[in-house]
Amino acid sequence: MTMKEAIALFKYYLQSNHKQRTIESYSYLIEKCETRFAHRPVDSIGPDEIFQFLENLTQNLAKSTRRLRYAQLKAFYNFIIDRCSLDMKNPCTAPLLSKSFKMPKQFPRKILDREMVDEMIYNANRQRDRLILELQARCGLRIGELLKIKVSDVTDRTIILREPKSGKEAEIAYMPENVSRKLA
Repeated sequence: MTMKEAIALFKYYLQSNHKQRTIESYSYLIEKCETRFAHRPVDSIGPDEIFQFLENLTQNLAKSTRRLRYAQLKAFYNFIIDRCSLDMKNPCTAPLLSKSFKMPKQFPRKILDREMVDEMIYNANRQRDRLILELQARCGLRIGELLKIKVSDVTDRTIILREPKSGKEAEIAYMPENVSRKLA
C-alpha cells in the first residue's frame, strides 16, 4: 500500500467519523505528508525520515504544535496499521521520535477558592464587570461564550450558548436566581 492510498483511506475515515475542526487540523499534516511520501510504500518510511519530515514541518513552531503534529502522524500510522492489518511497527513509536516530541511537563493549575472569586466579584468597579464575573463563576461560562450572548439567548434562568467551544451547535447554561435577577 502506498502512502497516497493510505492517506485517501484516512481522509475518508476522518470525513465520516470526525468533526470539521478535527479534519481541518489534520489536513495540513496530511497534505505535506502526501507531497513528500506519496508514491512510497507505507512500510518503507522509517523513523529517521519521519523525524526529518517533522523537524522540517515544525521548525520554529511552539512545542505544543510540534507535539500535536507528531501525535497526529502517530494516530495516522496506528489507523493504517490497524485497519489494513499491516505487519509492521508504527515508526512513530521509535525512541528518537517519542523523546524529541514528548509531552511538555504539566504544571498543576491554581484554582481560586470561592472566597477569592467572591472578593473579585465584589471589588469589580462597574456593574457590567461584576455581572460578567458572576456569569463566568456561577454559570461556568468561558469569556468567549459570554461575549457572544444576545438578549434573545436569555430566557428566565437559562442561557442558550451559540457555537460553544465543544463544537456542538448550541448548549444551555443555567443561572442561579440571584444572577438571573441582576441580568434582567
